[in-house]
Amino acid sequence: MVTSAGTMAEAGRKWAEFSKPQRAVLLAAASAELALKVAALVDIQRRPAGRIRGPKMLWRAAMAVNLVGPLAYFAIGRRRS
Repeated sequence: MVTSAGTMAEAGRKWAEFSKPQRAVLLAAASAELALKVAALVDIQRRPAGRIRGPKMLWRAAMAVNLVGPLAYFAIGRRRS
């Protein structure tokens, strides 16, 4: 299998093997993803079921899909008015 540098090869790297800038980028990305998931889950909890497309439980389960779940919820899961 042919992989580009920096994809599959880095998957097994230990935290100490990353440079400080790489660690900062990883922490920022993880923080942004977590914040987006929390915001989506809070919105799902507070928004009435009639203002969400589909069942709330489905959207809660979609949060398990990294980044795609929260983005999909904010893009298509909420009814505007």
